[in-house]
Order: sequence, then C-alpha cells, then structure tokens
Amino acid sequence: MRTANQIQSKMNELTLQRRSLMSRLAPLPQDSPQRASLDTQLSRLDDMILMLEWVLDAPVGKYHA
Repeated sequence: MRTANQIQSKMNELTLQRRSLMSRLAPLPQDSPQRASLDTQLSRLDDMILMLEWVLDAPVGKYHA
C-alpha cells in the first residue's frame, strides 16, 4: 500500500507530464496525425490522475466498507 505522500508525488509527476503534453499539443493543427496520439496519451494521463485522486479521497461509509 502506498502512502498519501507517495500518491501525491505521483499525481504531481503526472500533472507535469500532462502540462508538457498540452504544450506539445497546442501548436499542432487539428488534422495532424500526431494530434491523435497525443490526445490518447492525454486521455490516459487524465484517467490515471483521476484514479489517484479517488484513492486519496476514497469514499467512506457502509456501502464502501
């Protein structure tokens, strides 16, 4: 099991990767073949960040216990 600090550190790392991807994506034309690949990577990063956020803020209660 990872600690909250390790999870937060990984989230920060992924957020930096996301910013880098966004800056590479911005100048590309809409119909660029590279854009599809970068969009896929961006979507995957967003999913990973969301999952880590969920782990940090895990739901509590009888249903989730």
